[in-house]
This record gives sequence, structure tokens and C-alpha cells, in this order.
Amino acid sequence: MRWKHLPWLLRGLTIDVKDFLPAPQPNPIEDEHMDEAMSSLNKAIRCFLATPRSEGAITRLQLNIYLINNYAFDIGPLVSEAIDIGILKDLNLAIFDETEIPDCTNEHMLQQAGVVKEFFSDYPSVFHCLTRLSLYNLCFAKWDINHHLFDCCLQLQHLYLSNCDAGGRRACKIDAPDVKLSVLQLNFCMLGRLEIVCLPKLERLEWDTWLCPYAPLSFGVVPSLKELCLICPASDDVQGFVLSEVISDTTSIHTMKLDFQGEKLWMQPEGKQRCTAFNTLRKLSVHGIFVKFNLLWMRILLEAAPFLEMFDIEIREHPCQINSSRLGFGERTNPSWKVSEITSRKNFFMKELQIIGFKPLEQQIDFVKAVMQQAPNLDTVLLKYDDPCEDCEKMGIFPPRPSTGLVFPVSKDERDIVVNLLKDGVSSHARIIFGN
Repeated sequence: MRWKHLPWLLRGLTIDVKDFLPAPQPNPIEDEHMDEAMSSLNKAIRCFLATPRSEGAITRLQLNIYLINNYAFDIGPLVSEAIDIGILKDLNLAIFDETEIPDCTNEHMLQQAGVVKEFFSDYPSVFHCLTRLSLYNLCFAKWDINHHLFDCCLQLQHLYLSNCDAGGRRACKIDAPDVKLSVLQLNFCMLGRLEIVCLPKLERLEWDTWLCPYAPLSFGVVPSLKELCLICPASDDVQGFVLSEVISDTTSIHTMKLDFQGEKLWMQPEGKQRCTAFNTLRKLSVHGIFVKFNLLWMRILLEAAPFLEMFDIEIREHPCQINSSRLGFGERTNPSWKVSEITSRKNFFMKELQIIGFKPLEQQIDFVKAVMQQAPNLDTVLLKYDDPCEDCEKMGIFPPRPSTGLVFPVSKDERDIVVNLLKDGVSSHARIIFGN
């Protein structure tokens, strides 16, 4: 009993509905599991928020819930009252939905959006201290998100949207000059296009998977944008876009990640005229490059970013994908960029080059040698093994069987051969390091 008061001394709380699910967690999570978990979570929230606190406010509450049955009418008033009387200062809210993305119909997503919208409409105080929001499986066709999520949520700093769209692949426009949003994460959001007209505090944007045939987004006023992450296994109908045209209005991006997930490139060749947005780039990651692709086209990116310090590449060759169905992706075509017409022999500023999934293939050796030759400040070349993914491990493939016939060098003799190949005819002081 001496410790009974301790939970009420906590300044940061996490109440997660998934902690109340049966262990091990069922798969799939059925309606009765969610109902029982929400019943237990409701009791926990009532215990913490309805009991008078004599030791000050809760500085942060992470609340992860399902909005099913009538639990919104239990949780909403408790959270709203805690905000109104000053007990709760900072709310991080995640509203889960366990329907798998392939099973999500437009009707389900509209219904889910209606439930979430009603919750916010009934309990507007939630908007006042909402700093982080995560939403799943919503269609915003009947919901003005600019008003509800940005005009009303002026404290919102982090927004995560999973499988959300505007209906019928319509474009979504964000114009929120007064909001504090600094992180925007999109996962499998099938928007026709995302137009960020004004988000002055935005520092990081991540978008994982889109179905836009051309450029999926555009930027207006984003003076604080420092990190950009674009991940997509391009489907057969994706035509691609010129990266410099997308980021032309940005002024401060220093970290960029592009991930093609082992499929065709969704970037079109850069021309000789490149935007100044590349000048601020310090770290560039290009992941998911199909193992049989030529790498020399990436020299164009290096020349476009004259002050790049770290270049991180991941080569994709997963045995689980060799014989798997790739319906809708089409043929993986080797990049046809005419490097000789665009590149020059000017030096790169780069200090570190990392290749994950390295194999002593001719195209990889040639690329590393080209970088070593043109980067006099290069200090480290790190060549790493690519661990098998979960699907590879389920197939019992460890280490993975390569389709290329070559594997990551493991023995000292194998590594010495690679080092000699890389240094042959190249003047460089860079250390060549092999990592697992």
C-alpha cells in the first residue's frame, strides 16, 4: 500500500489498447478481442484521469485506442475534462483500425472517417492539446482535413496517416500557415497528389507507397524542411518524375532517402540544369536498387549535390522475390540514363560511401571505383552484407541464394581480391571496410 500513490506521480503516461489484448496477440484481432481490450483500457483511463491529482499535471499522455461500439462516449468526456481543468497538457492520440489494407473498401474507410470526425466534433477540447495524431484507414472525401486537423489543431506537431485518401485518388492540398506541424508521415496513402501549399514548420516528410503515375507531391512554402523520404515499389503504370522539379522550391533539405523496393526506378533522368535545392544536401540514401541494375547513373545525383558528405546505397536481391508473383509491376528495366552526356569529371565532396548488399559484380566495382577516383576527400568505403528479410527467413533461406552467382566476400582472401579490384588504377586514400 506504500506504493499506491506512485502512479499518480507520473508526468508521462502511455495507455495502449494493444497492451490489453490477449498474449500472445491474436492474428487476426477479432471484434471481441478489441471490445474486451477497450473495456479494460476504459477502466485504466478512468482510474488515471477521474481520480483527483494533487501532484500536478500530466505533461504527456500517449493514448492508443479503437473507436468501436460506444467507448468514445466514455473516453471523450474524461479526456476533455482533464484538458479543460488543466490536468492534461500534451496528448498523443492514435486511433487504430485492424482491417487489413487489401480488405478496406471505400465504404469502410468513409465509415471510419465518420466515426473519427464525430469523436472530434463531440469533444473539441481534444484539439487544444493534441500534439501527435495517428489515423488508419480513413477516406477524407466528406471531411475538410485542412479545417479539422490544421485550423483547429494548432498544437499538432506530428501527423501519421496510414491507408488514407481523399476519395477516388483525388488530390489533397495542405495550406496551414499557423500550424506547428513538423513531421508528416504517409503510409500507403493513395492520393492523386499531395500539394503542400504552406507548412512553415515542417521539418520531415515521409511517404511510403503511392499510385500516382507522375510526381506524387509538390512543395510551396516549406522553409524548414530538412528531411525527405520517398519509398515506393513503382507499379507498371508509374511514369516517374524529375526529382529536381519536385524539390525546386525547397531551401534546406540536408537528408534525403529514395527507396525503389527492388522495382523499376520512378525517377526520370536529371538534365544539365539542376535546381539549387541539391546544394544543401549532406546525406543521400538510395535504397532498393535491383541487383542487376547499372549503378553509374547515380553519378548524376552526386554531381547534382556538390556538398554531399554521406552516400548510402542498398542493393536489393531477396530470394523471396525471385519466384514470387509481381503482378502489376511489369519488367524491371535497367536505367537508360545517358551518363556520358550529363556527367563531368569534377570532384565530389563526399567523405563516406556505404553499400548495403554489396557483391563483387562488375557494375558495383565500376561504380565504387568511379566514386573513389572523383572524391579526393573520401575517407571510408563501407561494404555491408544485406540481412535476409522476414519472408526470406520464413522460406529457410539463410544465407540467401543469389541469382547473380556472386556472394558477399567473407574470407580474407575474398576481401583482398575485392580491395585489389577497387584500387586497381585508382588513386585514393579511402579505407575499405567490410561490415556484416
